[in-house]
Amino acid sequence: MKQTNKTDESPLSDAQTGEKKTTLVFVYNADSGFFNLAADIAHKIFSPQTYNCNLCALTHGAFKMNNEWRHYLDALDAHLEFLHADEFKARHPAEIAEKLPAVFSKENGALKSLISADEINSCRTVAELQQIINARLRDLTGTQNV
Repeated sequence: MKQTNKTDESPLSDAQTGEKKTTLVFVYNADSGFFNLAADIAHKIFSPQTYNCNLCALTHGAFKMNNEWRHYLDALDAHLEFLHADEFKARHPAEIAEKLPAVFSKENGALKSLISADEINSCRTVAELQQIINARLRDLTGTQNV
């Protein structure tokens, strides 16, 4: 997978090459930590229809990321950042009102809403989510190779 850190810094390799890639910030509507993880796993198993993070429900099984999503992320020509709701709120307090889950683009530390919670929640498959991401990346980069 390309860039999966949770920092605001770009990788050194990009600085060396002068390459500028889009950074996508995926924000789950779930908090970090062991007890939250355990509760999320139980919720997904016993009551998946009421689980409140469709981004997680689409992209992860009860215990790990699904392979289709992993392969898609590996093929993206973008830096990737993944945050839980509590991490997002701590790092980006100006965005607290943003409904989660959501996907943002980040440039120079500033976030721009890319995919809203309503759009993510309307997806029923990983393929639908991928189509939305691809379309938004094309809009951002002006390229057809997404």
